[in-house]
Amino acid sequence: MAKLATQAFHLPQERAAEWAKQVALVVGASLFVALCAHVTVPLPFTPVPLTLQNCGVLIVGLLLGSRRGFAALALYLAEGAMGLPVFNPTGPGGIAQLLGPTGGFLMAYPFVAGLAGFVMERGRKTFAGAAVSGLLAELLLFMSGLAWLAILTGSMKRAVQFGLYWFVFAEVIKILIAAGVAVRLRRAPKVQA
Repeated sequence: MAKLATQAFHLPQERAAEWAKQVALVVGASLFVALCAHVTVPLPFTPVPLTLQNCGVLIVGLLLGSRRGFAALALYLAEGAMGLPVFNPTGPGGIAQLLGPTGGFLMAYPFVAGLAGFVMERGRKTFAGAAVSGLLAELLLFMSGLAWLAILTGSMKRAVQFGLYWFVFAEVIKILIAAGVAVRLRRAPKVQA
């Protein structure tokens, strides 16, 4: 009977510890993307800067999976909307940044991370599997970002000029980096407490 009572006491503590761990992962992932956003190269011929942010979004989705990846990037958008300095520093920040030229990309981030995680969860946990997951997620990202730019500019041609041509090569590299990091970290030995 005493053993049963001890087990019953530890069960809520274990659940609370697991819940706290999951919250810490989601919050940490949102902060990781914020750090990546600050690695920014403004381009004079487009209102969309080149950032490491997309790579961070892919890494989060590939590592945390669909639900936690979505949650981390939804939290990231909420942090940015509240005015915290989590978006790339070349923009106005806050809601204005969500409604500006990069808004379509930003608003897609939870879905991008969710899709990358979803495909990775159901596919092979190899570099190729992670790269395909990242590629599909990037396609979603650019469909959203270009659609928003087309609305703002009134022209799909201008949207593609501003938001696609200058970024293709860098995005391929980001997909490969995210796939490599995700596969490497998934294979890393887990530290037991």
